Amino acid sequence: KIKVPDERTPMQFGNHPYYANDLMLKPIEARQLIGQNPQIQKFIRPLYGSKEFISGTPRMCIWIKEEAKAEAQAINEIHRRIKRVEAARKEVKNDIQAQKLVSTPYRFRDQYEASKHLLVVPIVSSENRPYLPVGVVDSSAIIHNKAFALYDAPLWNMALIASRMHWVWIGTVCVRLRTDFSYSNTLGWNTFPLPPLTEKNKEDLIACAEEIMITRERHFPATIADLYDP
Repeated sequence: KIKVPDERTPMQFGNHPYYANDLMLKPIEARQLIGQNPQIQKFIRPLYGSKEFISGTPRMCIWIKEEAKAEAQAINEIHRRIKRVEAARKEVKNDIQAQKLVSTPYRFRDQYEASKHLLVVPIVSSENRPYLPVGVVDSSAIIHNKAFALYDAPLWNMALIASRMHWVWIGTVCVRLRTDFSYSNTLGWNTFPLPPLTEKNKEDLIACAEEIMITRERHFPATIADLYDP
C-alpha cells in the first residue's frame, strides 16, 4: 500500500498485464467466446483504463484467480491464450520481470481487485474539462495500469478528487502531456492539502459525491466524455 499523509485512501496504478495481451479482449471477442462456451463467462471481467472510463466503453479481460486456474485452463480457448502469454513473456529474455512471470501466464503481473467498489481516476485527462473525471465502478471491474484506482474507498475521496480545488492543484503540481493533465498519485493526490476532516465533513463530502452520481444517472447513457465536454 502507498502511504498517504492522512486517512484518505491510497491511490495506486491499476493492474499491469505485462505481455498478457491475449488475456485482454474487445467486447465482441468476449461475446463470441462466451457464445462458443458459456463456461468462459465466469472468467470475463470489464477492464478500464483512462480511455475506457472516459468513453464509457470498457474492454474485457480474462481474470483468473489462483484457486480457479485449473478450472480455467481446462477450457481450450483459455488454455491457448495462456500458452501464448507464456510464450510472449519467454521471448523477452532481457526483461527479468517478464521471466519471473513466465510461471504465472494465466494472470496479469498485478492482481488487485475491490471487495465492494472502486474509484477510477484517469491518468491523462483534457485540461478543457472543468473538473477531473473520477467515478465509481463495481467490484467486478478490473483497472488497467493506464488508470489509477482507489479500492473500496469511502465516497468522500471521490468528492475531493472531483472538486474544482483539486483541479487547480493538479494543474499546478502535475506535469503535462502536451496540454493535457498527466495525473500523478504521488504529486497530485498524496500532496493535496487537506485539513483534518470531522465526521460531519465526511458526511457532507459523501452527499456531494452521491449527488454527482445521481446527476450523471439522470443523463444516462451520456458518458464522462459527453457530460464534461465544455
